[in-house]
Amino acid sequence: MLDSTDAHALAGRLADAGYTLEATTDRLGDAAVAALARNTTLAARDALGEATDAQADLTRLFLLHDAVPASRVAAALGDPAPLLDAGVLARDGDDLRAALEIRPYAATADPGEPGGFDGWVAHDLLPTLDGRIDAPRPDYVLGLSPASSTLAQMTIRRPVGSALDLGTGCGVQSLHLATHADRVVATDLNPRAVDFARLTVALNGLDVDVRAGSLYEPVADERFDLIVTNPPYVMSPPTGERLVYREGGFAGDGLVEQVVRGGAARLNPGGTLQVLGNWAITDDQPWEERLAGWIAPTGADALVLQRERLDVYEYIEVWLHDAGLVGKPEYAGRYREWLDYFAAHGITGVGMGWIMLHAAGRERPDLRFEEWPHAVVQPVGGAFADHQRGVAEADVTDDHLLSATWTLNPGVDLETLGRPGEADPEHVVYRQRFGFARAVEADTALGAVLGASDGELNAATLIHAVADILDADADALAADLLPRLRDLIRQGYLARSEPAA
Repeated sequence: MLDSTDAHALAGRLADAGYTLEATTDRLGDAAVAALARNTTLAARDALGEATDAQADLTRLFLLHDAVPASRVAAALGDPAPLLDAGVLARDGDDLRAALEIRPYAATADPGEPGGFDGWVAHDLLPTLDGRIDAPRPDYVLGLSPASSTLAQMTIRRPVGSALDLGTGCGVQSLHLATHADRVVATDLNPRAVDFARLTVALNGLDVDVRAGSLYEPVADERFDLIVTNPPYVMSPPTGERLVYREGGFAGDGLVEQVVRGGAARLNPGGTLQVLGNWAITDDQPWEERLAGWIAPTGADALVLQRERLDVYEYIEVWLHDAGLVGKPEYAGRYREWLDYFAAHGITGVGMGWIMLHAAGRERPDLRFEEWPHAVVQPVGGAFADHQRGVAEADVTDDHLLSATWTLNPGVDLETLGRPGEADPEHVVYRQRFGFARAVEADTALGAVLGASDGELNAATLIHAVADILDADADALAADLLPRLRDLIRQGYLARSEPAA
């Protein structure tokens, strides 16, 4: 791969040519960009037409996998010799082709918040383009994917001193982490991934410590404030060729278990581990209990959301397609190997979702396991941060909770549902327009307290006022409402507006 000097020079050429996300998106248009996300190039070719300017040629070279006359590549990128020597370009007669993809990538942060950048990500050429389905090489380095985007969106973006990008792949998570972490370490077992990650961070002018090694071995004596990972979690039989980016050498979901157990041990006090992964579902134990067996011994708080549940047939078909085996003679045989493997391990389904551990140092860790297949409002990193804050704010005595003043999140809407003509609604629902987009149905008493939670009066005063209106016993009403209010605090509906008395 390129050294840092040549990578910096290449980045300058790319920027000068307008080969950036905003500029190329504006030129190609929404339809062509969406088509490229579906791995088809015809819309982009129509948008470029016969143009031969540098931006068009770089788009053809790196995104459309076209051969471009060497003279035009030289006009856009300068002397191609270093790029040829480094394996960025390859000769095709008198033309040059990209030997890897350099894809524009950017992120926009909210005003005053960390997380924004504009640059590029380097990775292997897509094996599927315009209907072609090629089997990727075993050490294939994946580029941007729905999984990498989801991990980026679920990551808490508050400033931290140190962050670990575990299983970095092409290095995309490190680009995000570098915007809000003073120090970033990235690791990967795959030597080619280490090379690509180093190229990605060099193109973006970042100081990221990229190391080779399995799981936490490269950082065995270090601790971090934030660890993020989308590990090779695919559960597949040990026979046949493995794809390093998606499959580890563990039985069943053993890799994800090791990521969770090992990550918790490498967090600084107050640190966070965020994992995008999957886990086995078995008939002999609920999935919540299986994962609690991994997490409870760590002593960390946890929020685990199972976003999707696949039967074994769905799961196998997804990953055989990903491996480029559809339509190949070995497809049926591999399918049967996977089924036999799952049967031998008692796996009847697969859960896919999000895991967050928080080294909160709580005497009794707060462990939450939920089925959450519902639509969310991305990015959800703020919702994970709100959950951590809410757990801490809810972990007080009843007296402290009652003496505190609370404010209803302004992103919560009130919905009423009922039959036409009826005086009162049948259902009153408080729905979040942010994060996990939770919804809770409120009875008259809870609704009255929530509606009056504007940071002016403490919870005890509000509950007594509602009890007077309803002609109810205030102590009994408080006993009924306190557990529900605690849950709403944990879920980000309510935030403390001043310290508890």
